[in-house]
Order: sequence, then C-alpha cells, then structure tokens
Amino acid sequence: MLLIMELIVTTYDTDQPPRYVNNTHLSSRVGRLNLDWIDPDQSPEKENEVFHRVMALAGGEFLDSVRFHAKSWLPARSIVMECIADRHSIDPSGEIMVLKRFCPWKLHLSELEQEMNIDPLIKYVLYQDDRSKGWRVQAVSVAADRFESRKALPAQWRGLRDDDLSKESGILRSIIWELVMGGLVG
Repeated sequence: MLLIMELIVTTYDTDQPPRYVNNTHLSSRVGRLNLDWIDPDQSPEKENEVFHRVMALAGGEFLDSVRFHAKSWLPARSIVMECIADRHSIDPSGEIMVLKRFCPWKLHLSELEQEMNIDPLIKYVLYQDDRSKGWRVQAVSVAADRFESRKALPAQWRGLRDDDLSKESGILRSIIWELVMGGLVG
C-alpha cells in the first residue's frame, strides 16, 4: 500500500516528465483488442469479431458507469448536500460536517462548496466507519485530487483512537457520544 501511495504522490513533478503513465484506461484497453500486426489472419471477418469484442467491452463499461452514477454517485451527492446544510448544528463555525451515513463524499464536497459558495470552507468531516462502527475524523483536502489538507489534524493526534485520542486532544469521548445519542449524528 505504501508503494502505491508513493507512486500516486510522486507521479508528476512539474519540472520532470511523468514517472508513471496510465495506460489502463478504456481507449488503451480497446486499442489492445485490435488485431496484432503479426497475426496472419487480418480478414474482415476477424476485424468484425474484434469489433464485437470492443462493443461488449465499451458497452459493459458504459452500463457499469450509468449504474454507478444512478445507484451510488447521485445518492451520495444528496447525502453530502444534506450534511452541508446541517453543519451549523454540529459546530457554529460551519467548518465541521458530520456524515449521517458514510458515502463517497470528497468530490461531492468540493463541487458543492463551490456551487453553494460555502465560506468558510469545511475543514473536517466526521463519519462512522461501517466496519469498526467507530467514529473517524478526516481533514478535508485542499482539492479532491490532492493530499494536502485545508487544516491538518495536529500531528500528536494522528493515528490515535478512542481513549488515547480523548486524552491527547482533551476532548471527551462523551461529547461525541452525546452528539450520537442526541440525534445530531448517526
């Protein structure tokens, strides 16, 4: 995982050529389906067979994309929009947002803040981890495709959980529990 993260972070230096070129996108995969130049059978029938394989690949990906946007992307956008509207009930500054239900939120938040002229921008998002059922706090990045945070969590808090985080931060776990039990989150 660390190697992948390093690869992502160091993919492009502005003064250097790319260290990695993505050739797994749809047009690359379609291109690889073309008849190989060395293949002895270059007949129209063979080309037609390849064309049908390309149609199946591209058509399948198109349908998958439509399904994803209808079943996941659009509902997530609605959840994020609702949580943006409720953010002042969590913290008067409006810089903290709580997801009532986990969903892909980063791109939506960035787009919606811009569309809704949110000022000040949201700095932190709290959400319940579906697997552990624990709560997470995530610093919002400066842009959906960047790793730099708008306001990073203090270094001494990073990687801590539960009582250790409560002790280091001075924020009682009971405060979060009150928010959950009081119906403001969860």
